[in-house]
Amino acid sequence: MGVKAELKKVVWPTKKELINYTVVVFLVTIFIAFIIYVLDAVFAQLFNTLLHFVG
Repeated sequence: MGVKAELKKVVWPTKKELINYTVVVFLVTIFIAFIIYVLDAVFAQLFNTLLHFVG
């Protein structure tokens, strides 16, 4: 009985809000993936340069 009462208190997002939130999550995920890709490429290049000088 308590679960039903709590679910009635929930403020559900509208369809427009849900779409907006989904788009924001998608864009932030793409942005963070791009940052990780760039950092990975930079560190890989630094590592290869270091290996070239050391080895």
